[in-house]
Amino acid sequence: MTEQLLPQNPRSTRYRNYVVAICTAAYLLSFVDRQALALMIEPVKRDLSLTDTQFSLLSGLAFSLLYAVMGLPIAALADRRSRPVIISVGIALWSLATALSGLSKGFAHMFLARIGVGVGEAALTPSAYSMFSDMFPKDKLGRALGVYSLGSILGGSAAFFIGGYVIGLVKDVDALSLPLVGDVHAWQLTFFVIGLPGLLLAALFFLTVRDPERRGLARDASGAVRKVAMREVFTFLRGHARTVFHHHAGFALSAVVLLGLMAWAPAFYLRTFGMTPTQVGYALGVVVLVANGSGVLFGGRLVDRFTHRGHPDGAMRAGVVGAVGMAVPVILFPHVRPVWLSLALLAVTMFFSSFAMPASSAAVQLLSPNQIRAQVSALFLLVLSLSAVGVGTTLVALVTDELLGSEARIGTSLSLVYGISAVLSIGLLWLGRAPFRRSMARQERASAQEPRDAVADGTAG
Repeated sequence: MTEQLLPQNPRSTRYRNYVVAICTAAYLLSFVDRQALALMIEPVKRDLSLTDTQFSLLSGLAFSLLYAVMGLPIAALADRRSRPVIISVGIALWSLATALSGLSKGFAHMFLARIGVGVGEAALTPSAYSMFSDMFPKDKLGRALGVYSLGSILGGSAAFFIGGYVIGLVKDVDALSLPLVGDVHAWQLTFFVIGLPGLLLAALFFLTVRDPERRGLARDASGAVRKVAMREVFTFLRGHARTVFHHHAGFALSAVVLLGLMAWAPAFYLRTFGMTPTQVGYALGVVVLVANGSGVLFGGRLVDRFTHRGHPDGAMRAGVVGAVGMAVPVILFPHVRPVWLSLALLAVTMFFSSFAMPASSAAVQLLSPNQIRAQVSALFLLVLSLSAVGVGTTLVALVTDELLGSEARIGTSLSLVYGISAVLSIGLLWLGRAPFRRSMARQERASAQEPRDAVADGTAG
């Protein structure tokens, strides 16, 4: 039965494109489940009696904490075990956790459900990155990662559209009665609608995706594939410390802008312009779909173009272009009028901030040896998640609540926090180009000697 469901030859272009497509669909669904909460900020705050800071913990820290921590052991499994199985289990887990968010009666209940979403989603990206690196040559990897990154954009856009539609549909209904569940608010129903379909995708993934053959595996003296311990991951990272620092810090700050705006832009437009949740959902859905969608595709192609032209630091260069492009509009968009001009500047910000998604991923995959690739990706996602999703979103809430003392001044918080983040990202990524080139040269030399040296190479650089 499984063989009949597989799309032809697993080595064919058609099959590789199918794997990218279904991974992108899973990524899309993960962002729908992750992002829908942002649009429902006001009814959730009202019904659960939350402050901005508490809400930021639900949308940021609750998700990112276990997403980051669980990424490491799950990635270690992905470097050794079946990656499609790991992804299938993750999809099922986060889908159930999203649906359970709709049963929340207080802050603690919602916090635990959001942790479950984070744990499930931690299984997807490191495993998908690792599979892509075994399926595509270097000069086509950026495009594949760009298409995959598009899933997050489509998911974020879909979350706004679906959330806006459902909220608009039941805006005049105080409560709905569901079988087995009882009375629920409109925002709770939204979680059921977006969460449960993921179970079908989990089953499809399990039945139709094979684990690709791993390339460039390190071997021992007898020729057998050598098991790589976690300490070798840290040895590799220490050996490329300058590269890792500039890459992780620079791209994390770009992600602070991108993911922070995904979380707080709805609240800004609701409070500043008096828009309804439905209006905000549709407006931001269009912005994310067009601006972020074109941004990740353009960013992925830019990485491939730089690499094809002989620039080993092509991923870092693309990151610099994106950071420069978003620096000015992210400061201006909260302070201009009318609303269409603000949305236009937000779209420019989102376009350039999206370059970081395929660029950062390509850099990790190109540099990391095969047997530690998923674990290195997970460590990067740990930094990214805690800084961008955890600290970045909460910092805006703290500035709004504690420094400015008014929810109405959220626009000033956005300009301050994300403007500084963009400028720092430019500097770190620019300075990281030379260390990245040296690291790539060392890895090429190690790979040319013996595959086993590529993992253990930890010489200073």
